[in-house]
Amino acid sequence: MEARPQPQNEAEVLAAGMAVLEDRLPPGWKIRSLSRRAHHAHFDALWEVTAPDGASAVLVVEAKRVVERRDAALLLQQLDALAEEIPGSRGVVASRYLSPPVRRQLSDAGLSFIDATGNVRLNVARPGLYVADRGADRDPWRGPGRPRGTLKGAPAAKVVRALLDHDRSWAIRELIEVAGVSTGSTYRVIEFLEDENLATRTNSGAVVVPDWVALLRRWGEDYGFVRNSRVTRWIAPRGLSNVVQRASSSTIRYAVTGTLAAANWAAYAPARSAMIYTADAEQTARLWDLRPADAGANVMLAEPETDVVFARTLADATGLTIAAAPQVAVDLMTGPGRSPSEAEELIEWMTRNESSWRS
Repeated sequence: MEARPQPQNEAEVLAAGMAVLEDRLPPGWKIRSLSRRAHHAHFDALWEVTAPDGASAVLVVEAKRVVERRDAALLLQQLDALAEEIPGSRGVVASRYLSPPVRRQLSDAGLSFIDATGNVRLNVARPGLYVADRGADRDPWRGPGRPRGTLKGAPAAKVVRALLDHDRSWAIRELIEVAGVSTGSTYRVIEFLEDENLATRTNSGAVVVPDWVALLRRWGEDYGFVRNSRVTRWIAPRGLSNVVQRASSSTIRYAVTGTLAAANWAAYAPARSAMIYTADAEQTARLWDLRPADAGANVMLAEPETDVVFARTLADATGLTIAAAPQVAVDLMTGPGRSPSEAEELIEWMTRNESSWRS
């Protein structure tokens, strides 16, 4: 099928929506636009669908170029109020494009919808009419802006960490506040997680993670200790025990991850190297008496792209600041050598002791 041109405004959204519906009506059915003079001008459009026997119904149409999942409740309220002014009418959302999660949200709210790519769900009780069709599952007019379908980057890390660190259902505004991420970025991450079946929405719109292990593993596909940090390698001439001693009494900002941190929960084997996040690697190396190393390094200092690695840290029995368990687990999953095996040991411990690390 030849691609339709992109609707540029609400008038073009309405025209495209009517054309899509007209193409999909059963034989003998007709559709036409009604004048709004006899009604309030705040209707975007009134369409009349007529059955072969002459019975008809009015569709009250709300046109929006862009619809987000958060719009569903307000659209339902608006269309219900407008439809009450015309007995027997049915509210319909028309848009340029509706993503699969948005269509599910609209359907769950009981709303009919049409988009210009051919996604349709229309249910009219009298006369009996049900039209459903599937158009595009990806926006055909989306530009080359921010990539979708990934958990890469700082915003995704902050949202995922919030979801992993806390065992609760989230109102979006609360998740935005705790994660410290923009509204748009939060919605994009949640939409991706919904598409991946890693997050669900309750009837009230709250976000819930049904399987935190699956979320952690999926995050590990896009996140990495080395990939998401500027890593430098060093030698601790007096051994790791001296590094631990110096770090424990240090006032600089840091968080130990990897094997050293995991030993607080699930000791796998004695640590032969240290993985440490720090805001300033050069300063940290000077204070801790570390030497630069091209080979034989036993300390990796990582300057992270996001400060979420310092979120919700804790002190161990020696006073060492260690990263939160989910952060340590994902770093081990993507770390060198035996780190992935250590990650599995830690995840098993986290599964058995969820209440001790997840609030």
